[in-house]
Amino acid sequence: MKYQTLYFEKAGPENTEETLKLVKEWSDMLDIETILVATTSGETGVKAVELLENHNVIVVTHSTGFREENEQELTPKNKNSIEALGGKILTCQHAFAGISRAVRFKFNTYEIDEIIANTLRLLGQGLKVAVEIVLMAADAGFIRTDSDVIAIGGTNAGADTAAVIKPANVSRFFDLKVKGILCKPWNF
Repeated sequence: MKYQTLYFEKAGPENTEETLKLVKEWSDMLDIETILVATTSGETGVKAVELLENHNVIVVTHSTGFREENEQELTPKNKNSIEALGGKILTCQHAFAGISRAVRFKFNTYEIDEIIANTLRLLGQGLKVAVEIVLMAADAGFIRTDSDVIAIGGTNAGADTAAVIKPANVSRFFDLKVKGILCKPWNF
C-alpha cells in the first residue's frame, strides 16, 4: 500500500476545509463510514456534517465546565445544525483529563494520563485530540473497537489533523492503533 500524508505549512483553522475534503476522499477510498471530529463551539462540527453527509459523523465537544464552571462551549445554534444534518454529538469527560487534571491543579503534579497526552503532543495537538476523541467515543458506546474510524483534530481551533485509527476503550488504551496519518501541520 502506498498512501501519502499531506503536511500543512503551519497549524490552524485555515486548514479546516482542506482537511475535511481529504477526509472525505480517504473515507471513500478506504470504505470507512465513521468519522469523528473534535469541536469546541461547533463551527467545525457543522462544516464536517455538511461535507460528510453520507457518513456516520460523530461530533465530540468539550465537556461542560472544561473552561469555566457550568459552561458548555458548543453553541445552541451549532448543536441544532449538527443534529438537523444528521450528526451525532458526544459530550463527555476528556480521556486525558478528568480527575488527574484536578490533581494537577491542586497539587501541581502530573498523573499518567496527562503525561500520555503531552507525549502525543510531540506529534501535534491535533493528533493528541484525534486519539483522545476516539477513546471517548469508544467508552461512550458511539463506536465499536473492531472497525477503523477516521478522527479529526485541530490545534486550538478548526481542523488540521486527521488519522485512520483502530479504536480502543480507555481501559485498553494500548490496543488503540494509529494506522495512518492523512494530514497534519509540519510546524506546530
